[in-house]
Amino acid sequence: MNFQYNEKSITLQSRVRLFMEDYILPMDEQVESFYRDPANLWKKWPGLESLKEAARSAGLWNLFLPADYKGFSPGLTNLEYAPLAELMGRVRWASEVFNCSPPDTGNMEVLARYGSPDQQKQWLTPLMEGKIRSAFLMTEPEVASSDATNMQTSITADQGDYLITGRKWWSSGAMDPDCKIAIVMGKTDFEAPRHEQHSMILVPLDTPGVQIIRPLSVFGYLDSPEGHAEVVLESVRVPKANLILGEGRGFEIAQGRLGPGRIHHCMRLIGMAQRALELMSERATQRSPFGRSLDTYSSIRQEVARSACEIEQARLLVLSAADKIDRVGSKSAKDLISMIKIVVPTMAATVIDRAIQIMGGKGMSSDTPLAHFYAAARSLRLADGPDEVHMSQLGKGTIKKYTRPHE
Repeated sequence: MNFQYNEKSITLQSRVRLFMEDYILPMDEQVESFYRDPANLWKKWPGLESLKEAARSAGLWNLFLPADYKGFSPGLTNLEYAPLAELMGRVRWASEVFNCSPPDTGNMEVLARYGSPDQQKQWLTPLMEGKIRSAFLMTEPEVASSDATNMQTSITADQGDYLITGRKWWSSGAMDPDCKIAIVMGKTDFEAPRHEQHSMILVPLDTPGVQIIRPLSVFGYLDSPEGHAEVVLESVRVPKANLILGEGRGFEIAQGRLGPGRIHHCMRLIGMAQRALELMSERATQRSPFGRSLDTYSSIRQEVARSACEIEQARLLVLSAADKIDRVGSKSAKDLISMIKIVVPTMAATVIDRAIQIMGGKGMSSDTPLAHFYAAARSLRLADGPDEVHMSQLGKGTIKKYTRPHE
C-alpha cells in the first residue's frame, strides 16, 4: 500500500485548493445566506453558473469520472480523486461547481458503466456538461428500506413500455429546478430470486404520473436547492428502452454504483471534519475564559489532538479502500468499503461536535458551517445503508474468515 500521491494528483490538489481559496470560500457566507432566505427556496444562487464555467475552463470538471471519459474529465483513479473530494467537502455547495455533486456522480457512473449508447447520448452527455441535474429514487417509506429487497415499487411490462407504480422518499436531488431525469429502482419480477427481482429504469421528471409530494428536511435543513423529496409514481409510462442493462440487474448496478460513491461521501465528510478541526483550533486561541485562553487548557488540547488523530486514521482507511477498488474492484474491496462507511460518519460527527462545543453558542448558529456539517455527518450514518447493515455484513465476513469449518 503506497498512498504517496502521484504528480498528477498533487498538481490537481493544488489547483483545486487555490480555486477553493480564490473563488469558493470567499463566497461561502453569501451563498449560505442566499439559501437560508425563504424567498430563495428551490432557486439557484445567481453566481453559481459563472463559477461552474470558471471551473470548467480551468480543467477542474467531472474530476470523479474514470479514465474512459477523458474527453469530459482528467480520467482519475479513485485514489487520485479522493483528496480532491476532501477539498470540496470543506464547503457544502462546492461539489456542484466542479460538476462532482451527488447524486449526479453516482448516476453518471451508472450511465457510463451500464447505459446504452442512446441512454448515454440523451442523459449522460448533458449531465457531464452540467446542463441538467438528476435524482436517484430507491428508498421507500412503507417498508424497511435498510433491506432493499423489501421495496415494492413495480415496473411492469405493458406492450412496448413499462408502467411504474410506487412511492419513494429521500429522493435526493429531486427538488432541484434543473433536475430532469431520475433513476428509479423497482421490481420487474416479484417471483424471481430475491436479488434478481429488481431493475433500474430512467424516468424523466416531466413524465405524467410523477408527483413530487413534499421536500424532506434533515434536522431542520431543507438542503435547498437540490433537497430530498417524497415522490409518488402513479402508472408512470416510459419506453422499454429506458431500462438500464436489463431486467433483474438492479442489485448488480447498485453495487457498482455504491463502491466509488462511498469513497466520495467519506472523503467529503473528512473535508468537513478537517475544516471543523481548523475552526476549533482557531477559536481556542481567540477566547479566554477565567483568565486563560482556551488553547492553554489541557482538556482542549486533548480534544484537538484526538480529533487530529481520528481524522488521519479515517483518511488513511478511505485511501486504502480507494486503492483497493482501483486495483481489484469494488466487490473485492467490500470489507474496506463497509469499514469506511462505519467509521467515517461517526468520526466526522464526533469531531464536529467537539468543534461546536469549543465554539460555544456560535457553533450552534448559522454563523459557522458546523451545525449543517453535523446534520450531514449524522445523516450519513443512515444513507447508503445504515451502520447496522454494514456492521452485520462485515462481522459475518470477519467471523467466517477466522473460523474453521465445523467437522
